[in-house]
Amino acid sequence: MYASPDNYIPQSDANRRPLAMWLAMAAGSLAIMSLIVGAPLALNTGHPFLAQMIYQAFHFVCHQIPERSFFLAEHQFAVCARCTGLYAGFTVATLAYPLVKSLRQTEAPERKWLFLAAAPLAIDFALGFFGIWDNTHLSRFATGALLGSVAVFYVMPGLMDLSLRNWRRGREDSLPAGAKKVLPGGFVINSSVGPSDYSAPHRRI
Repeated sequence: MYASPDNYIPQSDANRRPLAMWLAMAAGSLAIMSLIVGAPLALNTGHPFLAQMIYQAFHFVCHQIPERSFFLAEHQFAVCARCTGLYAGFTVATLAYPLVKSLRQTEAPERKWLFLAAAPLAIDFALGFFGIWDNTHLSRFATGALLGSVAVFYVMPGLMDLSLRNWRRGREDSLPAGAKKVLPGGFVINSSVGPSDYSAPHRRI
């Protein structure tokens, strides 16, 4: 359910905030991918403390099993192949987002497309988990990348909607006790009148 037009920022600021939000998301996604690939490079260049910090940070979101991870310079990525695909797909889709969809559009696609994008990953995982077939680095990466790229088109509209909200409106609309505010059309808001107490039937009017 969308907010009323009065809850959004004026037209003069409507182009800058979505752009700033997209730039922040793009920078954050690139930073995460840089850390994933940078961990093995840090080990290879003689920075074990930095590499250990990166591995430890991603340990909370990934199992980091070596047999299921890509390697660079004889050291594994900070996350497994499937997580690498998720982050890579999300990053590429975020960078390409303005070319595919307007930054001011706040409507997300139907949820069925997100479930369809997650289906190959779930099938690939289930087949490997039950020993029906041995999934590969490529299948893990590809299914993860598909879900990560599609997820962007559900995350970004929500962020765009947040960026367009007028967060100051709540403070501007708060009135001291006894104050009155005249709205267009002559309607008057009197802050001294509180809402009805529906929890106490004997106090209803």
